[in-house]
Amino acid sequence: MLKPLGDRVLVEIVEEAEQKTAGGLYVPDTAKEKSQRGRVIAVGNGKMLDNGTRVALDVKEGDTVYFAKYGGTEVTLEGKNYSILSERDILAIVE
Repeated sequence: MLKPLGDRVLVEIVEEAEQKTAGGLYVPDTAKEKSQRGRVIAVGNGKMLDNGTRVALDVKEGDTVYFAKYGGTEVTLEGKNYSILSERDILAIVE
């Protein structure tokens, strides 16, 4: 598995359920936008400030989050899709 560095977060992308139009047609995967929701798998140690102190991250492993549409780097490991994001690319935590 990957261990993020600094203020980076490893998020497993949660695929949205099949979408169906009002007319009963199913939307193919190729026509869907990528999901912006995921589950935090691992977090880095936090951002290092200029004075040498480390700021802890607001998210933790297991949190479900929404993240910026074009933020991060997508990777595939063992058939699962992940995104490595900076904490600033995370928009909200689902409570």
